[in-house]
Amino acid sequence: MLIKVLLGTQKSAIKWPTLVFPAFNSAIIQLFLYFCLHFQVRPGKEKRKLRFPFPTECSQELLNGALHSGELDIYPQGREGRAVRVYCDMETDGGGWTVRQTRRMNGKTDFFRTWSEYKAGFGNLSEEFWLGNELLHNLTNVGPVSLRVDMRSGNHTVYAHYTNFSVDSETRHYTLTVSGYTGTAGDSMRYHNGRPFSTRDKNPDPMGIHCAKAYMGGWWYKNCYKVNLNGLYGINSNNQCKSCLGCLVLHLSHQQSC
Repeated sequence: MLIKVLLGTQKSAIKWPTLVFPAFNSAIIQLFLYFCLHFQVRPGKEKRKLRFPFPTECSQELLNGALHSGELDIYPQGREGRAVRVYCDMETDGGGWTVRQTRRMNGKTDFFRTWSEYKAGFGNLSEEFWLGNELLHNLTNVGPVSLRVDMRSGNHTVYAHYTNFSVDSETRHYTLTVSGYTGTAGDSMRYHNGRPFSTRDKNPDPMGIHCAKAYMGGWWYKNCYKVNLNGLYGINSNNQCKSCLGCLVLHLSHQQSC
């Protein structure tokens, strides 16, 4: 599983909460999270003898021959499960990415949401959205998943790659597991490893600090954060990236075929 984050900001060193990047010239920050997972395809395609007739994620769609990015149906629970509409990126880093989240495109979508909204997902697949914590749990608990975060402004790029990424069940508050960092962006996500997800109306934080309310977003907060990708759009403060405009996108994938 990979996550790609694109960032671009003003001149001077950039902190992506506590991560320092090279000086960028752009005033726009783009965040993209991508995961590369395996699919099993749509019913009408069975006659084509596809390798994965009911794809569980976009990397299986890629192996089925889908070459163009766009909205497709996947079957996270396999043949017996219901179809889920997702956006598949078939261009980034070899393609096969299940886009779980797009963020910071224009700031029109409110990410200061309730627990049930983050669970089910919200927004528009073609613009800004959160695919849903329940689906993220299902997609990251079917095999080894990697996470990649890429940050770019013009020709300047940095990245963070994690070999182990998963989100636990709702009964365990969608607790985050992330480890195995390599890259050039800095290891900020590790700070949030083992943390429960928090929203404005539900705060499972054992320390009792309501970071989701304080920073107006849903995230795996820890007193409160080193990275906060679902925070307020366009915030400029000591605890947020400057000129926080741009986009965040999540893609999922099994390691063995990505």
